[in-house]
Amino acid sequence: MSASVSGPVGVIADIGGTNVRFALCRPGKEAYAEQTLPCADFPGPVEAARAYLANVPAPLWPTIGAFAVASPITGDVVTLTNHSWRFSIEDLRRALGLRHLEIVNDFVAIALCVPRLTGDHCFQVGGGTPVPATPIGVLGAGTGLGVAVLLPEDTRWRALPTEGGHVTMPAVDDHENAVLTVLRRRFGHVSAERILSGPGLVNLHSALAEVNGQDAGPMDPAIVTERGLAGEDRLCVETLKMFLAMLGTVAGNLVLTTGARGGIYIAGGIVPRLTTLLPVSLFRARFEDKGRFRAYTTAVPTVVITHPYPAFLGLSALLGDLPLVSEGRGGES
Repeated sequence: MSASVSGPVGVIADIGGTNVRFALCRPGKEAYAEQTLPCADFPGPVEAARAYLANVPAPLWPTIGAFAVASPITGDVVTLTNHSWRFSIEDLRRALGLRHLEIVNDFVAIALCVPRLTGDHCFQVGGGTPVPATPIGVLGAGTGLGVAVLLPEDTRWRALPTEGGHVTMPAVDDHENAVLTVLRRRFGHVSAERILSGPGLVNLHSALAEVNGQDAGPMDPAIVTERGLAGEDRLCVETLKMFLAMLGTVAGNLVLTTGARGGIYIAGGIVPRLTTLLPVSLFRARFEDKGRFRAYTTAVPTVVITHPYPAFLGLSALLGDLPLVSEGRGGES
């Protein structure tokens, strides 16, 4: 592990429902020494972070940190939405010996990465041109469905966290309504996340099987994706097609709700794997299909983020904007 750029070393982490990803960075600079660890291997983030930092030499030991967490951040105590970890931000800071630790929602970090993306890490689906200085919508399907909005503020961007993944999933046609009827019997309220996520892929697959009178059999998200992309399983193909169509519906709703004429950016572990299927799916058609506001949504670009660590881009930028970093001040001790 090495870094030639001067400045304090920060430890950054992207804590999801399945994995936690760590890296080091100089504030505002590229992350390095990335490592992914399974959340299930550790009782909490303190132990996971210590396992990662055990390989960091003393000269590079971090003094500040920024963690993105798949959870609402409403106070000192954080409980992950899709995992059993629960921790105190202040206890975590002290345990890691950091003078400052910033904790944000995971999609705040994803949103903050958008202005720093290059064309190499963007895959546009369909047409549309961003309108400068207008909101940008960000969403992504992984263990859950994250949603955030990037708002222009003077010469900077401000990320607004939301719980938009838990909006009620709408049906556009009778077939989707039949699938949602099955899922309502199981869950009661069917949020977008119940379908547009890794576990949601399995929910969607099994619901489609019931509607079609088929046996779903044991399944997991990776198998659904692999078999669907290979075209070797008709039910998996149908699952991916409906998944992308419903994603288009939700993404278009996000534009209308937030005025995101700067574009919709899609991250997460699932959609970047489907770039071969996206252009021939119903995703963009559903995105644009907003009746009298079709022209409004048609003008908005939809972009898949293909950067391997988009949250790290945002977390590094966040550290660079902290007054204690730029002014050399420490945090609590």
